[in-house]
Amino acid sequence: MLFAVTMDVAIPHDLDPDVRADTLAREKAYSQDLQRGGEWVSIWRCVGQYSNLSIFDVADNARLHEILWNLPLFPYMTIAVTPLAQHPSDIAAG
Repeated sequence: MLFAVTMDVAIPHDLDPDVRADTLAREKAYSQDLQRGGEWVSIWRCVGQYSNLSIFDVADNARLHEILWNLPLFPYMTIAVTPLAQHPSDIAAG
């Protein structure tokens, strides 16, 4: 199942710098492992914002939920999930 996921990040300014650095390092490692595994298909930065638009290809809703809840930055995110379906006009689909 394909999903487009927008993640807006709002890390508190008063977060301990060591906690911030550790959280960001764990987030990067976690997301890159999922990318290498094929579930996190792509990640795009939203220009001018601390947010991204990502495409996930996962088995089901439960797996996406598990991935998102395990993001180290999850407590500081607002997330919007959009399920995707193939468009009949997509020439790549033929």
